[in-house]
Amino acid sequence: MAEKGYRTESDSMGKMQVPEDAYWGAQTQRAYLNFPVSGIRFSQRFIRALGMVKLAAVQVNMQLGLLDRERGNAIAKAASEVTRGKFDDQFILDIFQTGSGTSTNMNANEVIASRANELLGGKVGARAPVHPNDHVNMGQSSNDVIPTCIHISALEGLKQELLPSLKVLRSTLAGKAEEFDEVVKIGRTHMQDATPVRMGQEFGGYASMIEHGIGRIENTIGNLSELSIGGTAVGTGINTHPEFARGMVEKLSEMTGLSFVEAKNHFEAQGSKDAVVETSGALKTLAVSLMKIANDVRFLGCGPRCGISELQLPAVQPGSSIMPGKVNPVIAESVCQVAAQVIGNDATITISGLMGNLELNVMMPVMAYNLLQSIEILSRVSRIFAEKCIAGLKANEKRIIEFLDKSLALCTALSPYIGYDEASRIAKEAFETGKTISQIAHEKKILSDEELEEILDPRRMT
Repeated sequence: MAEKGYRTESDSMGKMQVPEDAYWGAQTQRAYLNFPVSGIRFSQRFIRALGMVKLAAVQVNMQLGLLDRERGNAIAKAASEVTRGKFDDQFILDIFQTGSGTSTNMNANEVIASRANELLGGKVGARAPVHPNDHVNMGQSSNDVIPTCIHISALEGLKQELLPSLKVLRSTLAGKAEEFDEVVKIGRTHMQDATPVRMGQEFGGYASMIEHGIGRIENTIGNLSELSIGGTAVGTGINTHPEFARGMVEKLSEMTGLSFVEAKNHFEAQGSKDAVVETSGALKTLAVSLMKIANDVRFLGCGPRCGISELQLPAVQPGSSIMPGKVNPVIAESVCQVAAQVIGNDATITISGLMGNLELNVMMPVMAYNLLQSIEILSRVSRIFAEKCIAGLKANEKRIIEFLDKSLALCTALSPYIGYDEASRIAKEAFETGKTISQIAHEKKILSDEELEEILDPRRMT
């Protein structure tokens, strides 16, 4: 007898009480009770990919004559609704579950079967005329479905969100490089004064870092484009039609507008998750680049009166609850926090990649979550950084000239003419007396005034 508000379902382990209004079934309910770990669930982008895999599978199975049209069309409609997000609230399982993601694959199978049966005039939770395993999961295994969904959702995220955002950031940085090209300032190494650079050269370096990051991400696309679907349980393709994998990659390419191919080797595709580890590595490198750029912006903008203050950052919000008028580099700080999260995500993905035990990796759900989160937060913060911080940066030329005139590093340009030791003595005397390098050099008449003017021209040093 079912409890009030519940219905009784059965699976291979026996009877299970399932909420009467739920589209999921007994296996999902068991997993829900087994893994009350974090409350973290798969993202909508992953669920969309799962819906597309189920939709492609039913279409291919109908084309191959393995599934009748009545059942197939109902499954296809239900899977399409999952793809569009209609049943997102029915995907209730924690990320920290069975390492193959079988629970979430069955969650999809049960939701789609229930909806298909409802469309055919049957009951939610029934296993006929549409069965979650026999029909919705036909030709598939969790072991090839879940890695396929990881690749689809990651590649969509890279192409649709991250790469466009990075191109905006690169363009914004390149624009600042051009804008600041005439601004000559003191360079710094070891956080100490060094020879002059143009501020435009600094920002050109930042733009190049993002350009390299784009290239690294684009280099992962080929391996992410390989789909494991068709390998079923261990990579042999047992219980699937020989043409199933080919049909699947064609359908999924058509649905997404991306170019997928069947995995070159299904045992590699299911036993390892190297493409995911590689992609995460590229994202980690990007995160490191973003933190360097964000921190440089913070350092150069520190002040406004008692710090370096060579950059004026756009004020986007009050900075203190106690200090009136204080404005903080909050956008750059947000970038740094995202970078830290992505680096941590990469550590989790790296450890997960080590868990490719024999024919199957058994940490796929957490890999999927961390990879997709990294893509999502990098996409958002890169565009925010470009639009709310970099675009509004201004050079504080008065401050820049003040520092440049005082710099002891200008004596570096004298070394080829008077030698390292003599140049060092001039630098030491300038430091002790508070005079500039130019003043000491002119006083000592080490070279003609005309020669000194040319040699000590800061722009010439850049």
